[in-house]
Amino acid sequence: MNQEIYKLNNVDSQDVGDLLVKIQRSFNIKLDNEGLKDVHTLGHLCEVIIHKINLGHQDRCTAQHAFYSLRNSIATVTGIDKCSVTPQTRLSQIFPKENRLQIIAEIENQLGFKTNLLQAKQWVVSLFVLTLISSFITSFYNWPVGIAGLLSSGISLKLAGKFGKEMHLKTVGDLANKISREHYLRSRRNPCTVSKTEIEQKVRELLTDDLDLEPIVLTRKPPF
Repeated sequence: MNQEIYKLNNVDSQDVGDLLVKIQRSFNIKLDNEGLKDVHTLGHLCEVIIHKINLGHQDRCTAQHAFYSLRNSIATVTGIDKCSVTPQTRLSQIFPKENRLQIIAEIENQLGFKTNLLQAKQWVVSLFVLTLISSFITSFYNWPVGIAGLLSSGISLKLAGKFGKEMHLKTVGDLANKISREHYLRSRRNPCTVSKTEIEQKVRELLTDDLDLEPIVLTRKPPF
């Protein structure tokens, strides 16, 4: 599958690798090359995931429960009345920039996993990526300078990601949906059950968001 899926939209192999990591983490499964080599459609991929999970079926809305868990954590950490927190509540109201890192870290501790909500400013990331590329080219002509540039820009990118304060989502509902697709089993009211319909929906959402694919092509039968 790893080589076939790239043909969907000239997807970068690193992006595909990151997506597979997210799928494995979300559904608490292990996907290997042997198990994926004959997967050529979205429907088949979902069947493999469901088979790997091997849990009972129960139709419960995972995104809804993720919202309730997130709302409770927000109320516990911030003291905000949980009844005032709705799916439409703006994240910027709950996470003011001056103490955003601390509040989100405490909420993640309550939830038991990382939300990956924050990122560096786009221009900062672009600058360090450009420096990284320039350093790589320089290493062919002056390897000490090039290697030093690669190391410094790589470290800078990592720090920018760790301490970035920009939110790429707008509402509590957006964050609850992100949590439900990236931490599916941990977002279930009963983590010993799954909804087969939801699994396909969450996989489709991950493909759409992470690989920048158009939802219209993500039916059950398009070839990977």
